[in-house]
Amino acid sequence: MNTRTDAPAIPADASDGDGDGQPYTVDFTDVAITGLESSPFAAALAGLRANEARYFKNKYDHVFTVLPATQGKATLDWVNAILKEERGITISSRPLETTDFQVENIRIAYVFYESGLSINVMYTMDNLGKRAVGFKLSEGMDVPEELASRFKFARQKSKLAGVIRGSYFAFKNDH
Repeated sequence: MNTRTDAPAIPADASDGDGDGQPYTVDFTDVAITGLESSPFAAALAGLRANEARYFKNKYDHVFTVLPATQGKATLDWVNAILKEERGITISSRPLETTDFQVENIRIAYVFYESGLSINVMYTMDNLGKRAVGFKLSEGMDVPEELASRFKFARQKSKLAGVIRGSYFAFKNDH
């Protein structure tokens, strides 16, 4: 298994979708579909992404920035490895964006997919805490085939994202 404790740095050529090479800072007061335009659930996925941004701003005073998945490859590879090694899951949808950061002693990674799926990893940096993978489905999307038989999804309402369905699994291995 790969033990990795360093979060990848945001590349200097990261893009916010407007060609100027900057990471996109998610605004939860003025929700935009920037970077998510190719998703049939772009508005709902943008609301879900904004909901996550609001949570991290309010709880940790963290500004939520994302990169195109092509530029967040280290994050995507880390999340994919955890899914594959822990549960044998391979996501078929095209990844659109990633983010990876640390708050307190917790490494957080997100991948937002074209299908409307959002996957996050919460990974405490010591072996005493929580380590989990969370799945959130944008309003209106079907449960992805690769998750349908493995997880039950609970519903929650969000002012920014409408009805979010979510599920998760915990793990203890180092990644």
